[in-house]
Amino acid sequence: MSNAQVTRPGPVTRLWRWLPTTTDRRVRFIVWASLVCQVLLIGTGGAVRLTGSGLGCPTWPRCTADSFVSTPEMGIHGVIEFGNRLLTFVLTAVVVLAFLFVLRMRKQRRELFWLTFAQGMSIPLQAVLGGITVLTGLNPYIVGAHFLVSIALVALSTVLVWRVLRGPRGHHAATPPAYARLVHVVSGVVLLTVVVGVLTTGSGPHAGDAATPRNGLDPAVMDHVHSWPAYATLALTLAVVVWTFRTGLPRRFPLALLGVELVQIAVGIAQARTGLPPLLVGSHMVLAALLVAATTALVLSLREDQSPSEAQLTVDSPESVRV
Repeated sequence: MSNAQVTRPGPVTRLWRWLPTTTDRRVRFIVWASLVCQVLLIGTGGAVRLTGSGLGCPTWPRCTADSFVSTPEMGIHGVIEFGNRLLTFVLTAVVVLAFLFVLRMRKQRRELFWLTFAQGMSIPLQAVLGGITVLTGLNPYIVGAHFLVSIALVALSTVLVWRVLRGPRGHHAATPPAYARLVHVVSGVVLLTVVVGVLTTGSGPHAGDAATPRNGLDPAVMDHVHSWPAYATLALTLAVVVWTFRTGLPRRFPLALLGVELVQIAVGIAQARTGLPPLLVGSHMVLAALLVAATTALVLSLREDQSPSEAQLTVDSPESVRV
């Protein structure tokens, strides 16, 4: 019988061994969850504004001077605003898990490590922006900046999902240069559409609180100005789709983008002609997030990707972590 003492691995070692070493089902689920949460956060943020609940929790980081949660006296507005803050904690948990799930792959899949790291760093940034939004009485430009950061995070989360499903960025173009240039023009006009949309919303009636001032721009004029890049985006996307049909290029992502644009334009026209009802305005905001996700996927499709097997993995040995 051996006199050698067998030591049981400590909890950190067991956790390390449990973490994924490939982009398995757990990793795929959590990155999709991060994208869904980013879109949902835009939806709940829209609900806060559209129900006049922007100051439902009148201070930050607490909901009241004495409580982190809403109180019965604050009514439905407090519940809605606190619910939006609560979703941030859910998103935080998802982002932390995503970071942990790629940690053992950090040397071989650096892009996953840095994408999840950037997501993690966005959490305090968004929290600070949310606090400034409340403390400045829902200044429309701060609210707009908060929304634009959320839109950027939707794009970042889309890249993360793409890289997990399709592998690292390849070294070769998958499309002709002229086609790629057209797609990049589309993405630039989409960005312009979103920014002008933020300014348009900041001029309109849905301020988040009845006493909140607007940005001073004429909402009727801004509706028209917002429509110009939106229609330009549609025309350019139609050109991309026609190009794919004529040359046999992949059509999946151009058609997905076109579909989102058609729904977005229909909702935009409907809300403008019906007095900006909150439900349609909220749908328009969520569709903006889906528009950015679809555009990001189209841009990513311009290059070949390495297969997961090409990028795979000689991960850190579990014995490299001891407790």
